[in-house]
Amino acid sequence: MAPPYQPSLLRFLHGSTALLVALGWLSGLLLLGGFDGRWERWPFQLDGTWIEIHARIGLLLVLVLLLFVPYSLTLGAARLRRTANSLPLLALGLAVLSGLQMRVEWLLDHRSPPLPYSLHLTAWLLLALSVPVHVIGVVRRGGWTLAGSMVSLKLRDRKSTRLNSSHTVISYAVFCLKKK
Repeated sequence: MAPPYQPSLLRFLHGSTALLVALGWLSGLLLLGGFDGRWERWPFQLDGTWIEIHARIGLLLVLVLLLFVPYSLTLGAARLRRTANSLPLLALGLAVLSGLQMRVEWLLDHRSPPLPYSLHLTAWLLLALSVPVHVIGVVRRGGWTLAGSMVSLKLRDRKSTRLNSSHTVISYAVFCLKKK
């Protein structure tokens, strides 16, 4: 049985999203303990550039989502029917949209309005809970080989993919390629 293969665009968008989510989480945790301090303050001082870093990660996520969401709704629509796949995307959308409502001054002055800030924290918490569910769902469905196919750097040779097609009817273009 051939190992699973994920389309290159899916791997790129998925990988970019995963990297930016991890960076967003880390920078958000630094901000939570450095500026918010509702639960605990970090023993070190952060300057305002960390707020800008977190905001820029959020903007990069917006750009990636502008490509990833249309891809998911069209080519990946069948995958979105699984809650384990749609929940992280919805949580990330909420995190990004609520993050766009935040203002730098709120954190610097320690006066974040309750609703946007609470939505933002809730979205990131939901994302933190849904990502492991997503990974477990992938592993359950196809094992570690399916999960590994998402990080594979291999590209399929388009010609060999068409020639090794399992279709019973071979198109004229493929027939011509076989003759060469």
